[in-house]
Amino acid sequence: MNSHSSSANNAGKVMFGWLSQHTEILSIFTTVGSIIIWLGFSQYLYMEMRRRRHPRLLINGGKRKDTEALCIISNMSDEPVLVEYLIAELETSQGSITKEISGSVVSLSNSQQGPLGSNDFFHIGTFDRIIRHLADGAGIKMHGHCPEGDARFRSLTIRLIGIFGPENLPIAAERCFRLKQKEEYCLLSPAAPDTRQYISRWQRHRVRKWIEGINRGDASFSRSAS
Repeated sequence: MNSHSSSANNAGKVMFGWLSQHTEILSIFTTVGSIIIWLGFSQYLYMEMRRRRHPRLLINGGKRKDTEALCIISNMSDEPVLVEYLIAELETSQGSITKEISGSVVSLSNSQQGPLGSNDFFHIGTFDRIIRHLADGAGIKMHGHCPEGDARFRSLTIRLIGIFGPENLPIAAERCFRLKQKEEYCLLSPAAPDTRQYISRWQRHRVRKWIEGINRGDASFSRSAS
């Protein structure tokens, strides 16, 4: 028993002796470890703040799976977004049709004018109404919810451009919906699981070019052969 106690005491003395000899090294390691922990925590806070500061707009269809579904715009950002432009692009078997859709086409009430608040939403009417507006402008006659003759609808892309909070550069969001004709009806399904966001600095400069084109009238109406 005494021999075990003596061995333990000797081991304790050796350990304490080693610690006393390497106090400065241990202090350096402790300081470096603390710095690493704080840097990691600061990085987490910075990334969380950036995430919350990023604009996030969602473009979704209503509960229906056809073009009678409402097209719903939601602002999931922490700041208001002023929606300035709404653009629709209809891709058909005969080419694509792009047009800015104005308040006369979309369903916006007076209470929905102005900035779209955080976690707020509005709808711009049914997808069918938007499709008919584009098809009518291109001279495409409709039979039910589908084009007459050999023409086929392939997809509808909804793009919106706006201003986020106090920032100067515009932002944009877009989502493409596949269209599948079935007799007189047209089925609707998202081409991607989420809305594409144009929020990086390079992307926002690109959005500004879009606005310049809209103001020149380049995107008011176009039809390209497939």
